[in-house]
Amino acid sequence: MTEPAFEIVEERSGSKGRYAARAQGKPDAELTFSIMNEHTIIIDHTGVPDEWRGMGVGKALVERAVLDARARGVRIVPLCPFAKAQIDRNPDWQDVLGGRPKS
Repeated sequence: MTEPAFEIVEERSGSKGRYAARAQGKPDAELTFSIMNEHTIIIDHTGVPDEWRGMGVGKALVERAVLDARARGVRIVPLCPFAKAQIDRNPDWQDVLGGRPKS
């Protein structure tokens, strides 16, 4: 089985950001996050259109967020149930987990 060809790009604007998976002829799949402070991001949503289902794109988006957070020394608070489940299933990603945001 061949992996689908797609690229993941990061976009940031102010206190919000997203990782978008893109491939020719398909709508973007995305993982959105809020920047809580310079040390913490909150993953709040992962959206994968039907055209991407079953291809591992959602997991790839979470993995990219984890790798970037690790490289930047940033913690992740996964409020998105999908992202939380993926991080829970991958013990080697859990080093980037942060605490719950303060109200």
